[in-house]
Amino acid sequence: MIKKLLFLVSIIGLTTLFSCGKYQKLIKSTDNEAKFEAAIDLFERKDYSRALELFDLLQAAYRGTEKGEDLSYYTAYCYYHMGDYTVASYYFKRYVQSYPQYSRAEECLYMSAYCYYLDSPRYSLDQTNTYMAINELQLFTDTYPTSDRVAEANQLIDDLREKLELKAFNISVMYYRMSDYMAAITSFENLIKNYPDTDRKEEILHYMALAYYEFAENSVLEKKKERYEAAVETYNNLLYLYPESNYLSDLQEIDVKARQRLESYQ
Repeated sequence: MIKKLLFLVSIIGLTTLFSCGKYQKLIKSTDNEAKFEAAIDLFERKDYSRALELFDLLQAAYRGTEKGEDLSYYTAYCYYHMGDYTVASYYFKRYVQSYPQYSRAEECLYMSAYCYYLDSPRYSLDQTNTYMAINELQLFTDTYPTSDRVAEANQLIDDLREKLELKAFNISVMYYRMSDYMAAITSFENLIKNYPDTDRKEEILHYMALAYYEFAENSVLEKKKERYEAAVETYNNLLYLYPESNYLSDLQEIDVKARQRLESYQ
C-alpha cells in the first residue's frame, strides 16, 4: 500500500514538473542526473519530443559512458516513434558503429534497416529507399545469420522485391501499350531474368508473345523472320509451362498467323 502511494506521489510530482514550467528550469539546470531520469521518464510516457530535447543536452556530458550508450539508444527510438525514419535509421546505425559489442547492437542494426523499409514508397514512385532497405536488411542477415530476426528480415526483403517487381512489370506493360514493342520485350526479358520465381510469368509470356508478333508485323523485311520465330517460340513456352492457361486461346490466332508468315520463308 505504501509503495502504491509513493508511486502515485511520484507520478503526480512528475506531472507537475512537466506541466507547470518546471521543465524549462530543468532544461537550464546543471543537474545532469535529474535531466537523465526525467528524459527516461518522458520517453516511457511517450513524450518523445521533450525526451529528445533532454537527451540532446546530455550527449556531451555522458559521451563514452554507460549512460551515453543509453542516450544513443533512446535517441534513435525517439525519432523512430516520432515517425522520422530517415533520421532514426541514421541514429540506429550510429549506435551500431559506436557500440558494436553491446547487446543492443543487433537490435539497432535491424531497426536501422527496418526504418528504410518503412520509408520505402509505393511502387509507382522512385524506389531508391527500397533498394537501400534491401541492402540494409541483407547486411543485417549477413552480420547476424543466427538471429531470431533473420526470418522477419527475409520476409521484408521479399515484400520489397515484390514492390520492385510490380513496378518493373507495370513499366513493361506500359511500353507494350505505347506500341514500343522493342522496349517492352527487353523489359519483360529483364523482368524474368531478375525475378525468375515471379508469379507473373504466365502473364509476362502472354505479353511477350503479343509484343514479338506486333514487333514482327512492324519490322523491316529482313528482321521479320526472327521476330515471328520468337513469337511462336514464346507461345510454345507458354503452352509448355501453362497448358491450361486462359491466355492460350487469346494467342492462338497470332500463333497461326506467325506460322503462316514463316512458311513464306521456306
